[in-house]
Amino acid sequence: HMPVTNEYVVSGMHCAHCVSSVTEEVSAVSGVTDVKVDLDSGQLIVTSDTDIPFESIETAVDEAGYSVATA
Repeated sequence: HMPVTNEYVVSGMHCAHCVSSVTEEVSAVSGVTDVKVDLDSGQLIVTSDTDIPFESIETAVDEAGYSVATA
């Protein structure tokens, strides 16, 4: 089946370390296959093999210390 791609906006990231923290936490979410984070825009693109509830992404980003909204 086709991979699912969802876009989010993360606020509070200021540096490459922020990006790697978010990438690491979101990558650990069950089902996630790819994570792309753009520091300048705050864009978070999550590719997964199943549809992941927003709460799961929100929890992961919160663990990293940032807040997220659906794009």
